[in-house]
Amino acid sequence: MDTRKLFLTAAAIVLSLQAFAQNVSDLIISEVMAVPDESSVVDGYGEKTGWIELFNTSQGTVNFGGCFLTDDPSDLRKSPISGIDRSTRLGPRQSVVFYASGHGSDGTYYTNFPVRAGSTVYLVSNDGRTIVDSIEIPADIPAGKSVSKFAHDYRAVIFDDVRTTSPTPGSYNAGGSLETGAQKVAREDPHGWILTLVSVSVVFIALMLLWWLFAALFGQKKKKTPASKGMNPEVAAAISMALQSEFGSEVYAAIGLALHEYLQDTVHDNESFIITIRPSEGSQWASKSQGFRRYPALNRK
Repeated sequence: MDTRKLFLTAAAIVLSLQAFAQNVSDLIISEVMAVPDESSVVDGYGEKTGWIELFNTSQGTVNFGGCFLTDDPSDLRKSPISGIDRSTRLGPRQSVVFYASGHGSDGTYYTNFPVRAGSTVYLVSNDGRTIVDSIEIPADIPAGKSVSKFAHDYRAVIFDDVRTTSPTPGSYNAGGSLETGAQKVAREDPHGWILTLVSVSVVFIALMLLWWLFAALFGQKKKKTPASKGMNPEVAAAISMALQSEFGSEVYAAIGLALHEYLQDTVHDNESFIITIRPSEGSQWASKSQGFRRYPALNRK
């Protein structure tokens, strides 16, 4: 039973990872070359053909194996992409180029149809029915030009700006600024004052948190045990004064009681040099003072 549960759990994990990796809805047709010229890229057979670029807009890896490319909305499975090729996995914000040679048998990255001006190219999901994305090629597109989808800035994932431009196969299309965060900070804070202030603030806050944590854990003072108290002249004089004024001749009993109270930390005085000792009011039952002798026994030979 345990082995079966383990197997089912592993299978569920593998299937979930595959499902995550096959989120083809994050793919777009980012660029298409319809009419190549002498400056166009050459395929693996030395031919200059049109090409189709796919781009992964997500932050995860997408497996596009088993999907389809077509230029005919009535035949969505016109050019299948191999589902057994391990290279059909596209990393985050990466692109892949398919050669539209019309000879799909040439390899995984070749289509069964050539790209023509005035046509529309479709990317179809691996179910063979769902159109994931499409791009329309202008009928008057010049030779050597491509139609591209651009994002408004480097981090945007909405490619809604479609226009004819110079081909950039395998490169990121961005219609706005390609300035990175570091470049923006360097431009806006050339002397580094903002960065310095932020750094010092972070360090100061971290030190304050460490101080608070240390004080909370180790700042409480330990209470002194009775054995840690010592007898100094001030304490002895205070005890002597208390004995003389309160108990008279019962010196030994008072000394023993005073020392007991002091060492047990049960005496509380406002003065630092006087210990107040008063007879306890009420019942003396079980009081230690009832067991004291008037005079201690003397060891006589």
